[in-house]
Amino acid sequence: MRSQRKGNTAPISPVAAILAVLLLAAVTAGCTETGEEGEKDIVVAVTIPPEQEFVERVGGDHVRVIVLVPQGADPHTYEPPPGVLAGVAEAKMYAAVGSGIEFELAWMDKIASLNRNMLVVDCSRGVDLISTGEGSHQGTDPHIWVSPRNAKVMVENICEGLMEVDPANADEYRRNADAYLEELDRLDAEIARALAESGVEKIMVYHSSWAYLARDYGLVEVPIEDEGKEPSPQRIERLVTLARDEGIKVIFASPEHSTRSAEVIADEIDGTVVTISSLEKDYIENMRYVASVFAGSSEP
Repeated sequence: MRSQRKGNTAPISPVAAILAVLLLAAVTAGCTETGEEGEKDIVVAVTIPPEQEFVERVGGDHVRVIVLVPQGADPHTYEPPPGVLAGVAEAKMYAAVGSGIEFELAWMDKIASLNRNMLVVDCSRGVDLISTGEGSHQGTDPHIWVSPRNAKVMVENICEGLMEVDPANADEYRRNADAYLEELDRLDAEIARALAESGVEKIMVYHSSWAYLARDYGLVEVPIEDEGKEPSPQRIERLVTLARDEGIKVIFASPEHSTRSAEVIADEIDGTVVTISSLEKDYIENMRYVASVFAGSSEP
């Protein structure tokens, strides 16, 4: 019986043997490469979509970003579902806005407790914060990212954080950050030129999100909201008068908030409502668009 089994087994040719070895080597190499690539992923949690762009532009292929407040949600009031916060457990770094945004004030302790080994980066470190004197923003305006000049500071803080959690790729992070900072420099110059040439002095917005941009480019932001609440009829009347006196023809609303009051004022001044968001992921293109509509929002 043993001799019959040997007789029924076809001999393996040298060529077939070599091909089999090469195939096994290729499969093994593929498995190893996938494993190494998985190990390269640096999971980074961020609060808002613009920070996702900042982290991805600095981190390149080495990072995977978890956004805690998704597109279209209001970071002042958003409550994340359990599944979103669970993802923080695998993050090596959390890029917090750090400027007093309500989501972070409400959830930071919970987020930190899910991953005590996670590096928390305060992206507002080095930013000259605007004091609001209002309790709802803990005394500071949290919307620091709307100015490219502040965005550059945030990118630097993110770069330093990535270099700390992944020193093996520190040189690449530095190169990526420098390239992106050059783009932000060009954006800064474009916005400064566009707004200076427009002659616009005041922008009327429903929600006060643009104070840092206004400060850096010589504008005055006029919010319709009254300390986070719908305006009274008397306030709307005053805003209508102001818009007429200043030649304001565009009222800016945001997709995260009601447009009702903005529409009332626009109707009274025979103007229009334009929706803009400070929370778009495509930061440079969004800010370029925002500057263009601000530049055309008043009559000379």
